[in-house]
Amino acid sequence: MLSLFSRQMSERFNHELSLSGKIPSGLFNAMFDFSGCSHKDAVSTKTLAFDGIFITLYTVLLDKSQMVLCDHVKKAVPSSWEPVALARFIKTFGTHIIVGVKMGGKDVIYVKQQHSSTVQPTDAYTKLKKLADDKFLKNNEQSRINSEEVKLNNQMQDISIIYKRRGGREEMNLPHAEWLQTVDVHPEVVSMSFIPITSLLSGVPMSGFLNHAIDLYLRYKPSLEELHLFLEFQLPREWAPVFKEFPRGLQHKRQSNSFLQFKFLGPKLYINTIPVDVGMRPVTGLRLYLEGKRSNRLAIYMQHLSSLPTYFQLVDEPNDTLPDEESYDKRYMEKVRWKNFSRVCTAPVECYNNNSIVTGAQIQVEKHGLKSILFLRLHFSTVLGAVIVRRPEWDGSFGIAPQSGVLSDLLSKPLTPPPPQRKPDTSSAVYPGGPPMPNYTPKLLKYVDTAEMKRGPQDPPGYWVVSGARLVVEEGKIALRVKYSLLIDIPDEIPEEH
Repeated sequence: MLSLFSRQMSERFNHELSLSGKIPSGLFNAMFDFSGCSHKDAVSTKTLAFDGIFITLYTVLLDKSQMVLCDHVKKAVPSSWEPVALARFIKTFGTHIIVGVKMGGKDVIYVKQQHSSTVQPTDAYTKLKKLADDKFLKNNEQSRINSEEVKLNNQMQDISIIYKRRGGREEMNLPHAEWLQTVDVHPEVVSMSFIPITSLLSGVPMSGFLNHAIDLYLRYKPSLEELHLFLEFQLPREWAPVFKEFPRGLQHKRQSNSFLQFKFLGPKLYINTIPVDVGMRPVTGLRLYLEGKRSNRLAIYMQHLSSLPTYFQLVDEPNDTLPDEESYDKRYMEKVRWKNFSRVCTAPVECYNNNSIVTGAQIQVEKHGLKSILFLRLHFSTVLGAVIVRRPEWDGSFGIAPQSGVLSDLLSKPLTPPPPQRKPDTSSAVYPGGPPMPNYTPKLLKYVDTAEMKRGPQDPPGYWVVSGARLVVEEGKIALRVKYSLLIDIPDEIPEEH
């Protein structure tokens, strides 16, 4: 019986398969019913455990030292970062070579406990031990089930018990003792040993690109059909403007006239109205940030790819996009704290051209009667050579209908908030957690949500771009919500080599 954390268990499975590292193998994912990105699986899982009977009748092994790749395989290795060619290689030749096979049978109980579970891991471990003793030692028929996965009773919520059997007769309800007697007659593959195909590329120039592509493929598990698009977006990501690019001189004085105030004699939240332009590069995330020594100036930052993917081009659109005329409807004018003070326009900002994505942003303050209103302005560029083929997705738990007052607060919050989860650090920026915050808590932070709204390789299928955004007010804070879209190249298939 073995109980470990997710990454430790993955490493143990890899050791059994003669693999190094902690990237989950296909066997590991199949046994614990994981199917998504390894980062998200690891974040959502508290502990893993298993207990069972393993029978090896015989083993077939190849001599690793005598293995070499055929010349046509070596010639197919791309010598540069060419996503289409790298995807074609992985699709054609795979990532690993089988060098050993164990034949026999196994009857195993796997336990997967989610982070949301309130049960102590030791209690889950005790439950597994009891199930294993009943099934394997006492041969208790009451321990058998009619499905592969069941949920425990209410006291053991968010714990999955997974029964896996391989080899022997395939009757699901066959008692364990009877199943044991059939393994000799009906053996199956119960384990394999592998070596990475990249370990046989010694002497092949520039094979590091393939090594990196395979590592990304194994880590994030994109589909083979979309692998070339996924790889196109695995470029360094940067934030604009660069940290400490603050306005100076005349620009700073002009911005002193742009501010919000949320209560009588309350502090002023100044607005950095300088447009942020990332050039002809896709934007993958947005965030609000408090700049200045006093952290009293609100700015918008944009995460973008360091260069443009090869399968499409961008053409600049001449005009920025503001919320449309209906945005000035009072239903979109959300108060932050008190209704007689500054407000936020929460209307979505989108481009009517479906083939456009965001490449610039700006926040502005406009007077509407006696009130100052914060607006979001976006700059778009038209995509050439690719089309938006999937339905755009807005992050967050609510739609884009106009809301107001108390109703807005109620609709924007789930009835039962999910438990907090650790987020994997996948940023390649200089400041992966965002620009450094001061040692003290800024007074105006209670009015602004500075969380990063972004998608990367850990968000399947891993090649999202920002195609719209909106300001919202949640729990008395100004926040951003982002609309994402997927760009796919016009050819339906990757051309095959003959």
